[in-house]
Amino acid sequence: MKPGPPNLLYPFAVDASRGRLAEESDYAAHVRQMILQVLYTAPGERANRPDFGCGIRRLVFAPNSDVSASLAQVTIYSALTKWLSSVISVKDVKVSAHDEVLEIRIAYLLKARGETQYLNVEVAL
Repeated sequence: MKPGPPNLLYPFAVDASRGRLAEESDYAAHVRQMILQVLYTAPGERANRPDFGCGIRRLVFAPNSDVSASLAQVTIYSALTKWLSSVISVKDVKVSAHDEVLEIRIAYLLKARGETQYLNVEVAL
């Protein structure tokens, strides 16, 4: 099997000992970084891909309610499915509103390894 491209560390860093871009040695961590990039990038933020991301940071300005949580859940599921479907299979996205915090729980399957992973993110509103 031909090796794929290297999994670059995100955010980008230079490996001084090798004199080139640093690579992520943990594939699951690399995929988590990709998921976080989709979550935190707002649509319109990337010049060459204006529809990339789901922009959970903009939820800071939305009222914290069950309606906002439901909208976030659909938006997150759609964005992850659209942008990372070659790497992961999204099993479940749960978003709940508690006081000033929006709790996001994502269950996904790493396609390359067949492993189920979980990611929990909190957005303070």
